[in-house]
Parts: sequence; C-alpha cells; structure tokens
Amino acid sequence: MPTAVVSPAVSTKKIILLRPRGFCAGVVRAIDVVKIALDLYGAPIYVRKEIVHNRHVVDELRGAGAIFVEELSEVPLGARVIFSAHGVSPSVRAEAKERKLQVIDATCPLVTKVHLEAVKFARKGYTIVLIGHKDHDEVIGTLGEAPKATVLVSDVHDVDRLELSDPEHVAYITQTTLSLDETSDVVARLKQRFPKIQGPAAQDICYATENRQVAVKAVVPMCQTLLVVGSQNSSNSRRLVEVCEKMGVPAYLIDDMSEVRREWLEGVDTVALTAGASAPENLVQDLIGSLQARGFEDLEEVEIKEEDVRFNLPSELARTVQLQPVARL
Repeated sequence: MPTAVVSPAVSTKKIILLRPRGFCAGVVRAIDVVKIALDLYGAPIYVRKEIVHNRHVVDELRGAGAIFVEELSEVPLGARVIFSAHGVSPSVRAEAKERKLQVIDATCPLVTKVHLEAVKFARKGYTIVLIGHKDHDEVIGTLGEAPKATVLVSDVHDVDRLELSDPEHVAYITQTTLSLDETSDVVARLKQRFPKIQGPAAQDICYATENRQVAVKAVVPMCQTLLVVGSQNSSNSRRLVEVCEKMGVPAYLIDDMSEVRREWLEGVDTVALTAGASAPENLVQDLIGSLQARGFEDLEEVEIKEEDVRFNLPSELARTVQLQPVARL
C-alpha cells in the first residue's frame, strides 16, 4: 500500500495594516494652507517652525517654495507668514503685528481649543496645570497664553512635587498628542492632590491621537512587531510606539522604509503597520511594498474606527479663495 505524502504547510508572513492611520484633519488643513498660499501668492511663502512634524512633508513644501524659519525675525518686514499647526503664543502674534507681517494661521482648531481654555481659566483666577512635554512647539504656545498662571507637568512624579499657593483654585489642560493612559494617570493624581480641580468640558487629547492609540492596542495581541511611520519629533507618533511597548510588543518609529532594520523582522511572522497623524500615506505604501519583498505577502487592513472629521480653511485664506474668479471652459 503506497504511503501518503503530506506536503508541509506553507507559512505566509503577514502585514496587519491599521486604520485609521496617517494624516488627521488638522494636518490636512495645515498642508493645504501652505499649498493654497503658494498657488495664490507664489513663492516665497514663509512658515514659522515646521508646519507639521514630518520631515518628508516639510521637504516637499520647501521644494515648492515654502521657506521655513525658526523665528519671525528671519521673515522680511511685511512678508506673508504661516503659523504652524502647533500654534503660537500671544507674544508671537504681537511680534507679527509689529513687523506688519501678513499672517495666515494654520493652528489646528483642537489646539486653539486648548489655548482658549487656558485663557478662560486664567481669567477666573485659577492656577493652570498644563500636562505636556517641555519644549514641544504646542506646549510652548499654550504656556504663552497665561505664563504667570501656568505650571507644566509631564508625569505623576511632577504632580507629586507641585506646591501651589491656592490649592482650592486649580484647573488642568493638556497637550493634544499625549498618551491616553499616562494622561489619565496624571489627571487621577491631580484629582487626589487637588479635589476641587477643574478640567476641560471635553478632553484635550485630539480624536486622531486617541483613535490611533486605540487601534494599536487592538492589534497588539495579533502581531509580534509594530512599525510606526512618522518622524522622531512627532509627539503622537512616539506615543504609538510607547503604547505598543508597554503591552510587551517591540515597536519602532521610522521616517520611511529605508530605516527598517533586518534584525527587527527576524523570527517575525506578523508585523503591524500604522502611521502617525502627520505621516503621508505614500510612505506607508512604500513600506508595504518593501515588506512584501521581504516575504510578508499577506496583507490585511483592520479598521478600528472610521474618521470623517474635516476643518475649514483659516478665515484669512478662505476669504481670498472665495474672491478668486471661477475659470470658464
């Protein structure tokens, strides 16, 4: 009787592609602002700081004629300048007015919300505890709204060291791109130390930051490694790496496919892939192609939450766009 021959099972390596990923509404708006301004007014257009925290995006816009500067003193008097999505302090706005600059404000509306909260709490006489990362552009701008009334904390240990003159009148606000879990711990500790503390009516961490972290948490049990497309100075991208690592799975933040190291994928059968809120989709697609060439042929897209948020253009730009003549065929 012939012996049956059993063929060994073919093991296909897999990519799990997370959704939502990549550009959020605030980033789309900010990039559109620069592109539309270049179309309307021509180069050069000055941009204070990186319009969003992604090297590829900044390089592309620089190639189109945008000039990125660190401070307004680098912008010629009377020139047109765009404020980045991360927002600016009142002192920067005052300097722009003094230099007679034509300002287009690309601040994300969700960052503006935090600024308005800071102003509201300061006017009510509260000491404001800002939860965020020191030296981040967004935090610098928010601190500038009420510098004498605001203290910055980054973690629970910072909260434990707080000594406030009036513990009965305290409020907290947060950077929009923080880790949900860590921020929750900090807020919980603040409420323990200052039981009467006030907070925003709705959380300050933006919808895109939350959705991408929730997606990572959902997929971690299904993968052995996570790759996050995003630049090193992108706060929300770094948080995605931290969320994954805290669940016991290695995660790596990369600008593009060229930064993937062979050893990261050794012994890995399933790799998950996402992108920070300022990372372009073409970089994700390039990475998928690179992974498929390395044997990760099976691709599954997992959608955790649908996003349909859109933001209007800044008023100073929207008015100009509306006044442009309609081309006739």
